[in-house]
Amino acid sequence: MTSKPQQLRIPDDIAALIRGMHPHLKKKIKGSLHAIMAEPHSGKLLKEALPGLRSFQVSRLRIIYRISKKQQIEVVATGPREQIYYETYRIIAREEKKG
Repeated sequence: MTSKPQQLRIPDDIAALIRGMHPHLKKKIKGSLHAIMAEPHSGKLLKEALPGLRSFQVSRLRIIYRISKKQQIEVVATGPREQIYYETYRIIAREEKKG
């Protein structure tokens, strides 16, 4: 049995986006975050340009996250399926450039 992450990290810009959502959608997102915390490996494992990331479906939206070496769940991005993978790739490329 694997140990479950103890902490959920959500960047300020994503937290603000969630706070500004319609109450019904906000409730779905928060429920999904709780589901991810309960079962971190429940999201679909991404491949190719986004290795190590997972995608969790919430209606037409996706929550993209990773499980860090410190066993924390780090939300990387959230948004509509149509554009979220491209946006996530841009975020990861920016992180790699900084680090």
